Amino acid sequence: MKRIIVVIVNNESGVLNRVTGMMMKRQFNIESMTVGYTERPGISKMTFTVNVEDVGKIEQLLKQLQKQIDVLKVYDITDQEMVVRELAFVKVTAPPAIRNEVYSMVEPFRPNVIDVSRDVVTFQVVGGSEKIEAFIELLKPYGVKELTRTGTTALVRETQKMAAAPVTIL
Repeated sequence: MKRIIVVIVNNESGVLNRVTGMMMKRQFNIESMTVGYTERPGISKMTFTVNVEDVGKIEQLLKQLQKQIDVLKVYDITDQEMVVRELAFVKVTAPPAIRNEVYSMVEPFRPNVIDVSRDVVTFQVVGGSEKIEAFIELLKPYGVKELTRTGTTALVRETQKMAAAPVTIL
């Protein structure tokens, strides 16, 4: 089962290494990860997607994360109502003769064209992982030249409360 874990940390050197190292030692495979600044100076947010079959293991992970230096709060937001997005850049072979065909095929996904050359178009698409996967599959017959994706980033919807109170370590 995929779980989305949010870790709020002090933005200090080595924090990412300590958090991911702890996950590695406990044999958690990180499927995706995003890290970035928050609205508060000096505070960053890490969003991890991990695949865990045993619910007990996820509880162990949360407790271990809470013990890490510079970790302020830890949430498992998997069961919350949330907004989840990824971003992908996809370079696809699209010479002028078929470019309009490619544009009409991808139009329902509302991608942005971010670069065009003689025979290649680069799209930016944002959405859930299923949308990104479907977009890539649609373009494969045209020849995907290059692909890069961000990890999952997520926010709990404002109408929801956190299921478990975060643990704050001072």
